[in-house]
Amino acid sequence: MDNLVFYIGLGIGLAIAAGLRPFLPLLLAGALGSAGVLGLGFVHGRYHFLQSGWWLVAVTVVLVCAYLAQITLGGRLESSVFAAVIAGLGVAAGALLFAGTLADHGKASWPGLVAGGLLAGLADRIVAPVIKRTRQRLEDRTAREALTVYLDGVALLIAALVALLHPLGYVALALFLWFAVAGRRRSREKYAGLRILRRQ
Repeated sequence: MDNLVFYIGLGIGLAIAAGLRPFLPLLLAGALGSAGVLGLGFVHGRYHFLQSGWWLVAVTVVLVCAYLAQITLGGRLESSVFAAVIAGLGVAAGALLFAGTLADHGKASWPGLVAGGLLAGLADRIVAPVIKRTRQRLEDRTAREALTVYLDGVALLIAALVALLHPLGYVALALFLWFAVAGRRRSREKYAGLRILRRQ
């Protein structure tokens, strides 16, 4: 099997993880790349900054600021531009991680920029509505804010798993697509049920 298949799987998984929450996947990928382990690195190409010390410090600072902003916003979290900013950072992070993965192995990076951004956006589009509905159902503010911690944990877990076993990126993509299709099917069934009730 061509190694490119493995690198693409790694890029897919990292992009999806970044789409959920960008910070911990960026930190994990940068730390592993700096250590040069698990076949993950950004030494070659224009993306070597992804494993540099200043970049990792900057990502950490933004992560802390994001949590502080969430605590400050409280109940206004979903009505602000905060969620859109985090989603945009996720798309950018997914694009950079996928492109950097390809570039480090001597491949053209622009397909990674495109695919990584799209995959990160897809992950956010699938998960964000679920998180929003869950937050609205939770009355306790601490429980609502804890969802972000869980989401960070899931993003970190996905990134770690695909770093250990690159083809798991394809599995993650398949699961997210299945989740999207299943969710759309449930929405159609719910809408159809409401129309029937209105007619009665």
